[in-house]
Amino acid sequence: MLSICEWGGRQPWLWGEEVGGNLWRTTGDIQDRWAGKKEWSPGNCCSNGMLDSVDENEPLYSHAGPGHWNDPDMLEVGNGLTIAENRTHFSIWCMLASPLIAGNDMRKMNESTKNILTNKEVIAVNQDALGIEALKYSDKDSLQIWFKPLSNDEWAVCFLNRSGKAKQIDFSWQNEMVNDQLSKRELNATTTTYKLRDLWLKKDVSDTKKSLKATIAPHDVLVLKLNK
Repeated sequence: MLSICEWGGRQPWLWGEEVGGNLWRTTGDIQDRWAGKKEWSPGNCCSNGMLDSVDENEPLYSHAGPGHWNDPDMLEVGNGLTIAENRTHFSIWCMLASPLIAGNDMRKMNESTKNILTNKEVIAVNQDALGIEALKYSDKDSLQIWFKPLSNDEWAVCFLNRSGKAKQIDFSWQNEMVNDQLSKRELNATTTTYKLRDLWLKKDVSDTKKSLKATIAPHDVLVLKLNK
């Protein structure tokens, strides 16, 4: 495996695969911070907060695929973020089909960190054989919705609350049409009914016949898998 790291300055997503690269860094170095760039030292800029890396990686989704991946840097789960932020960090890395490289001291991690890093249902979204990076479907009032097409005509969706306040969602599957141009896949709940599984609660919760109503805590996520 060849991992290319030049921090995205030379746009390795355009040439990395041609030279045998399997993954390439798309961003500057990450630190255990929710958001905000900071200088490493005076005049030496900059390290990313977690959301900064997400934002830089987002427009590059068409360059990722089986055997060649966008890499927004290793995980900071367990290094100082809150439990909700750790869960969000891991979830969005899985949605982005990013390499999952643990950046914490695994000899000293607590139970919540271990549970996040070993959630097989969320990891399965990352490891799905279709290999498509998530599409940012909407971004309104600090609430983002990301859709990732999966194998077997399944989907994953992540509702991401970027704000410091709880957010209410009322998402009508029947009134939304998701088209992923990269995979040529369509999510149409008027013609297909999907069951909804909460991947952090690890249980089935509803289906797409009903609108999804939920409260998402600050800096937290709701991650669902849609299957027939």
